[in-house]
Amino acid sequence: MAPVVQMESQQQQLQVAIPANQGGSISLSMLIDFIVQRTYHDLTVLAELLPRKTDMERKIEIYNFAARTRQLFIRLLALVKWANSASKVDKSALIMNFLEKQSMLFVETADLLTKMARETLVHARLPSFHIPAAVEVLTTGSYNRLPLCIKENLVKPDPIQPQEVDATLGRLNQVIQHRLVTSNLLPQMRKFKIEKGRVTFNVPNEFSVSLTMMGDGDVPWRLLDIEILVEDKETGDGRTLVHPLQVNYIHELIQRRLVNNQQSALCEVYNCLHYFCQSLQLEVLYTQTLRLCRDRLDDNIHVEEYIIGSKLTVSYWRELSGSKDGSRTEMRYRISLLANASNALAVVHMPSTSLGTKDSETNVREKTELAVKMLSMERLLVHTVYFRSVARLNEIQSEFKSFLKDLDSNLQGTTAILTVPVLYPCLRAEQIHITVDTHTGRYHCHVPKHLDCPIMNDMQTALNSDHSKLPELVTELRFWITKRRCEKTLQHLPAIAKERLPIITSAEHPATKIGRHKMFVQLYRYPNVILIVGLKSKPSNPNEIDYSFYLVYIKRVSIDENSNDDTLLDSGTPATTPASTTSVEVPKMFLRVLTMIEFDTFVSTHGPGTAIVKDLDEDVVGMKRKLSADTSSPPNKQQKTAIPAYFIPELAHVVAMCDEKLPFIAMAQELSKRNIPHSGLQVEAHATSLILNLLSLPSPSEVIFQSPQQTTNENKATKNTEKDAKPTTSDQPQQPQQQQQPQQPKSAQKDRQMLYQTFVTKPIYNALMKRLLSISIRTQFTKPNVTDRSWIVELIFNSTPLPSNHPKEQGNRRAVYFHYEMLPTDLIWKTVDQMLNDWIKIVLLFSLIHDFAELYNCDKYNLKSIVSVKSYSYTHLLLLYGENKEISTNIFWCNEAKQFLMTFIGGNLSINPHSLLNDQLQSHLNTNHSLSQIAHILNETYQPLGSIAKLPTLPQLGVHNPKIPVLTFCIIPQSPTLLRIAFHGTYCLEVRLRGGGLVSIRDGAYSRFDRVNVVMEFSPTQGLKGFLSKYVDENAVYRRRSQSEDDNPPSPIQMDDGPQLFRGPQSPRDPGLRFAAPATPPSTSNPHTPASPHPIGQQQQTHGNQHPNFNMTSPPTHMPHPSPGFMPSSPLNQASPMTAMSPGPSNLAYIQGHSDSPFGAQMSPAAASAWPGSPIPRPSPRPGQSPDHKPQMMPQHQLRILPARSWAGAVPTLLTHEALETLCRPCSLSGIPGPEMSPLERFLGCVFMKRQLQRLLKESNLAITPVEPGVVLFRAEGLQCQVYSNPDHLQSLQIRITPTLPNPQDMKPQYQWNIDDLQILEQFFETKVAAPPYRQASMHSFIKLFGVPPPVLKDLIQIIRLEMKPEQCKSMGLQWNVQLCMRASFTSFPIIPLGTPGIVNTKNKLLIFLDLTRITDQPLQQHPIVVLPIIYEIGTQITQLVERRDLNTPAIIIQAANMQLRKYLEKRGVTTADSTLYAAIHDLLSNLTFQIPGQPNQMPGGPPFMPGPGSVPGQGPGMPNQQMSMQQMVPGQQMNMGPDHSQVMNQQAMGQVMGQPQMNQGYGMGQMSGGPSNE
Repeated sequence: MAPVVQMESQQQQLQVAIPANQGGSISLSMLIDFIVQRTYHDLTVLAELLPRKTDMERKIEIYNFAARTRQLFIRLLALVKWANSASKVDKSALIMNFLEKQSMLFVETADLLTKMARETLVHARLPSFHIPAAVEVLTTGSYNRLPLCIKENLVKPDPIQPQEVDATLGRLNQVIQHRLVTSNLLPQMRKFKIEKGRVTFNVPNEFSVSLTMMGDGDVPWRLLDIEILVEDKETGDGRTLVHPLQVNYIHELIQRRLVNNQQSALCEVYNCLHYFCQSLQLEVLYTQTLRLCRDRLDDNIHVEEYIIGSKLTVSYWRELSGSKDGSRTEMRYRISLLANASNALAVVHMPSTSLGTKDSETNVREKTELAVKMLSMERLLVHTVYFRSVARLNEIQSEFKSFLKDLDSNLQGTTAILTVPVLYPCLRAEQIHITVDTHTGRYHCHVPKHLDCPIMNDMQTALNSDHSKLPELVTELRFWITKRRCEKTLQHLPAIAKERLPIITSAEHPATKIGRHKMFVQLYRYPNVILIVGLKSKPSNPNEIDYSFYLVYIKRVSIDENSNDDTLLDSGTPATTPASTTSVEVPKMFLRVLTMIEFDTFVSTHGPGTAIVKDLDEDVVGMKRKLSADTSSPPNKQQKTAIPAYFIPELAHVVAMCDEKLPFIAMAQELSKRNIPHSGLQVEAHATSLILNLLSLPSPSEVIFQSPQQTTNENKATKNTEKDAKPTTSDQPQQPQQQQQPQQPKSAQKDRQMLYQTFVTKPIYNALMKRLLSISIRTQFTKPNVTDRSWIVELIFNSTPLPSNHPKEQGNRRAVYFHYEMLPTDLIWKTVDQMLNDWIKIVLLFSLIHDFAELYNCDKYNLKSIVSVKSYSYTHLLLLYGENKEISTNIFWCNEAKQFLMTFIGGNLSINPHSLLNDQLQSHLNTNHSLSQIAHILNETYQPLGSIAKLPTLPQLGVHNPKIPVLTFCIIPQSPTLLRIAFHGTYCLEVRLRGGGLVSIRDGAYSRFDRVNVVMEFSPTQGLKGFLSKYVDENAVYRRRSQSEDDNPPSPIQMDDGPQLFRGPQSPRDPGLRFAAPATPPSTSNPHTPASPHPIGQQQQTHGNQHPNFNMTSPPTHMPHPSPGFMPSSPLNQASPMTAMSPGPSNLAYIQGHSDSPFGAQMSPAAASAWPGSPIPRPSPRPGQSPDHKPQMMPQHQLRILPARSWAGAVPTLLTHEALETLCRPCSLSGIPGPEMSPLERFLGCVFMKRQLQRLLKESNLAITPVEPGVVLFRAEGLQCQVYSNPDHLQSLQIRITPTLPNPQDMKPQYQWNIDDLQILEQFFETKVAAPPYRQASMHSFIKLFGVPPPVLKDLIQIIRLEMKPEQCKSMGLQWNVQLCMRASFTSFPIIPLGTPGIVNTKNKLLIFLDLTRITDQPLQQHPIVVLPIIYEIGTQITQLVERRDLNTPAIIIQAANMQLRKYLEKRGVTTADSTLYAAIHDLLSNLTFQIPGQPNQMPGGPPFMPGPGSVPGQGPGMPNQQMSMQQMVPGQQMNMGPDHSQVMNQQAMGQVMGQPQMNQGYGMGQMSGGPSNE
């Protein structure tokens, strides 16, 4: 609060505004408001006065106003500034006021004491002491000397005793009883109670009064209490109706009369109170009546007369009595309430004659008296109206009984309801419910089940006016309800009922004579068929309906086609032409009646199994019926039926019959068109279903010609439409539907016809028909609660020619079921086509297994040991095969594909390995139609395919490009026995599955026809022949060959001068050939496509320089490698699975052996056909019989050196299935870390790494031409390296590093290497570089190691030593284990791309990544791992870290490591060593410590780089070992087949890193010079 500012013009105003209780202060806001208001007021005054003044005066006034206002606001500003410190002033003022108040109190106290001493106490005197009173009080404790008036006026007398009270009241009761006995009591006053000296009279619903006597003798009655018992429970809201003043007045009035008239005192009391209470009751009823009129009943009731205390008359049903307008009629419905001097209110009803019988009048009297006693006008009206309504309903009930003689109506209910049935039987919800409106007294009627019935309005009008129309309306209602019953009956059937349809017919047509009451039923599935239901009353009983049914075939026509017709049948309406209809909208489409068939209701509903049972126990409304002497009359009581009254069983049965039989009729007609004989529609035994039996089915070759032709059907449909003579389907949708039939090319039909004629022979078809017992067509519901049906075709066969193991296929009866969707009748041809296609499926599959069954059942061929038939259902054949018969194949004919399909299921693997050859096996089966050959192929190829399926096929990243995934192995099937296996998209193996447990493998990169040509997509696999030779089992191969010779003895062949037939191989020394090789295709042909074998006029050159003891482990260099199909006498010429084991001639040319060798050799085709069913004949196995044998070349067989030719892998190598399993099964290799891999993958990985090494050496100009084949030589500064495959197993790469001899011409001294260091480097190469997962980035990094100076390389070797021997780190006291990252991980992504080489070197700088792992006792999963990017400057010998903000390694780790390296640099000082890289790293591993905020121990703060279970040390953390996830793939990239892409990326990244000015100042990379090298 601010102090008051006094201003001249505002002093008085401010004083008025300041509140009196604030001690001379004013609010600052109020002060500002006053100043603003004053300024505004002065400005307004100036605006009004200045126009009347001169210019000078205006200026003077304006100046004065401005100066005054300025001065005022300056004071306000000063006041506001001062107010900031006003709180201190206020506190000081409060203290001063308190002190002044205390001082004033002291002064006033001193003044009062002085005044008292000087003025008051001078004249003060003490009175004389009252010694007797004091002695009495002190001694006795009481004071008895008070005046007696006090005791008389203030002290109450002692109360009387309870015994005295009881005696007095008892005596008073006797006095009152005596007085009552001697007095004259009214009958209404004889209910009294004497208690506690008073008598209480109680008149129910009126009053209760209490009297007493004041003494014994002639003493008048004394009125004690009056209680009025009249209550208004409806409108009184629980309050008393009489005011207490009124009760006091009545009390005084009665008391005076009691005193004045003692003889009849009690009568006076009753008369007075009775009159008052009845007046009060009439007033209450009158008030309730007025409230009812005002609130709810409006003018429906009216107070006719009201005399206070005497009479109340109320009229009701005024609309019915005609007194609503005030006019009086004799038939007025009124209630009069009259006061009665001796009893309660009297109720009089007028007119009294309409209450009904005497019992009704008595009930009315009792109910109304009760309502009056309860003082409820509403109850009185309700009871009165109820009895009036019952009387009126009795009158109308007698009217209905006059024309509904056989049906009993019922009147019941608290609210009186008259129910009148109109049908028999009739539900209560279908009866007419008639009530009386309680307000108006008029009749109301309705049918509860059909509240929208249009007849009810007319019937209600007739009830209230003209009763003569009721019989006609009841008849119309009867038919209307029956129509609704028809709709309800068809609710769950595939049909809909309609009352009107635009049907055209002639005037003489029988459809016009059906009658006026009818229903049209449209079937959903048959748009061209309508069922007309005629409704008529039975002559014997008009209350029952008789039904007649008519089936009508219609055709949809437009209004233009109907211009000449003169009649229209539309639900019983008069026939009119469209032209004459002016007011009614004419539909644009009409239905023309073609044919109408009348059903015999009895025959339709009493066929086989179609009896409609009615006499079962189910409740329908029971209605008494009158007895009748007529035997045709209904029984006296309505019978209980098995179905509800609203359900019409005849209609439901007829509709269901039409819906069920019409499809069969259409099916029979379509079968007749196809010339398929059938027995017609029949009913099965016990009426279970309808059935259509076919006598036979055509053969597949006949089915094609019997397919319906589109043109013929269209012509027939057109003729049927024009004739208009017999039922036909709708012609509008018929034409497009017929056009939907598939029209196949003539060439396709001819090809299929030739297939059926050649494959399905007549004996086979006859054998099938002999087994066919019956063909039945039925229908069934697709789901239990769904009305949709489907066709089911059942074919019964007598056993099968092929026994199966299925438990359901052991009997002689074999049923085959086909299900088809039930289409509209005009599309029935589709169903027939589907049925015929399924029949063709059965015939073709039977033809396929017919010959196979004969061979299978014959023990001679032993097919049961190869395959087992699990199931043959005439549509599917399920064969089991494998070692334990645990896998299966399903064979069936597919109509869409027009060929046999095969699906493979089960197996020990996740999928059946034959799924790889699914297409090839299907093609072979559809070409040869031989199940025996398929069985042999499946049996012989299952084991090798299972082994091949074990090869990993997941894609990998980083093989060629870090961003492009490449499949590890890609299996490419070529034929059922030929596969190509691609590795990393670079190398390709061709595997041919042969019989006798053998497979042949060759290098698929070479052409099959010329060893010089190499397939462009693949590269030759170096050393493949030698690697495969390690798995050749010569004993097993020779044993299988000997068994083949024993089973297939040779036959003599005559030789000609022309194209000679060469003798077959007799022994491992025999160079004879067995089969002709295909001719070499021209150079423009595809090398992947083998040429068709055909004879040419070339003579076979034989090579006779083979030694008898020739070993197949490695082929001799002197032997030309012949074609796989024409190998010398060796197991390569072993027959195929079908040739060796299948009966009959084999036509699998491609399964006989490899025919893709670079050597070409021919044999005469006549030799192949000289002896069908056996291998190619061979001469005697005596070696001397060969004319080309040259014994002088025998000593050369001792050489076992692998061929140095590049195409050595193109020669197939024969392996057993066990060897192939060993080759493909993952296993571990001693000495090589990493996960389990198959030997084949390790070998191909080594070949891949060796190829990458050669490419890298060629680019870096380090390669040296090797003297020994298969060895890679390269030279570094003072070192020579030799890389070769491990000669024991060829599954790993080894390196031999030796120091070079000093060059005499070189003046630079030779660097001396320690042998132990070189051995560490060799071990590192074998276990960490050329090891799984075989990445070229690791090899690239290893090559870059040799690009640094020897001292730096030696330091790197020392770091590698710590990695290879981690136990030395602990013995040396280091805190971290170290690994040299050969590939970039995601931690180095900001510096170099992911997956690129982890070592980058230039002329003066070296970038490496070290993987540090904390040496702790924690489990491996909890070891802290840190990846540090290290930059070493070779010239200045400075070691530091790459500092970049976007590194994945946390900055605190980088800072700690960089700080440690700085400390080492400061401690080292000037050094003379050639390299300090290892010393700096050693110091870092010994002293690196850091603290992560929020962690208790020294742990890295970045993401936990945990090596996975399959990771390889030295390749960077987090990198996948073998297969990388598909989620890491980058789509849209193409494989870089040119120069090393990763090297270019590393050079660019190294240039960016080593030239960045954002590195650490002082020791950052920005101060280093040097660009990328030329590598």
